[in-house]
Amino acid sequence: MNIRSLTRGDGVVIGAAVVLFIASFLDFSSLDCPQGVDCSRFDSPNAWDALGILMSVYLAGVIAAALVIVSRALPGRKVVGLDLGQFGVALAVFALWTAFWTILDVNNAGAGLILGLLATLVLAAGAVAGPLVPALKAPLLSPSGPAQGVQGGQQPYGAQPGQGYGFPGGQQQAPYGAQQSQGYGYPGGPQQGQPAQADPAQAQQAQAQQPAQGGAAPAGDFTPFWFAVPVARPLYGEDGSPNPIAELAPGTWYLAVEQRGQSLIAQTQDGRRGVLQDTTGIQRG
Repeated sequence: MNIRSLTRGDGVVIGAAVVLFIASFLDFSSLDCPQGVDCSRFDSPNAWDALGILMSVYLAGVIAAALVIVSRALPGRKVVGLDLGQFGVALAVFALWTAFWTILDVNNAGAGLILGLLATLVLAAGAVAGPLVPALKAPLLSPSGPAQGVQGGQQPYGAQPGQGYGFPGGQQQAPYGAQQSQGYGYPGGPQQGQPAQADPAQAQQAQAQQPAQGGAAPAGDFTPFWFAVPVARPLYGEDGSPNPIAELAPGTWYLAVEQRGQSLIAQTQDGRRGVLQDTTGIQRG
């Protein structure tokens, strides 16, 4: 999973889960030692000494956070009919519900139980509000340093990013119809049995008959271009399936190979193609 696809809401969920796990090792209850009584031998139990509380509050909260984060890496995966993220939200709310009634039932709540309640509260709030609040939907890490290794921040529009696969300006295959480097096997280069200088009309006709590498030529006057998304956005299959096949992460360059109405057909760096429905705010390379 690309860490740049994490949002601030995901950061809240991860932080709350870490605090919740630490709280499971703290005292579950406190003891008011009477005056004149030696309580040094009293060993206060923690959540690991109460299996029911451990599983329904502490580990339930940690598992809920893991499901919420994994749902971003595996969009569309379901558990008993629920999306992984939805199942994680429900489990986080259950952990909060159990912690609330548990602390009301304990006379002298210890640091572990109090901290556990606060952590489950933050965890449930982050899981529920993460996809809804704009401030929590923002990227956890600034997209100023793309994952492919551009130094010195995000390049302004029109500038050439660092060389390498996945960036505009790197050594990529030329778009369909562009003139390749001269040599045998390329349109415009000398071929066996042909003169070095060919008629321009014949050359254009020969180029039009040659199929594009990797698929059909883009429709209309569309020219493939590189772009980056401002926030994580799902990429859907070209067959119209409602489940995303991938997630485009900020700070990474992707190739737009075709336009369909307001949507773009984008290609990821591992070769997968899909439909990017939300194209607002994208940065062209």
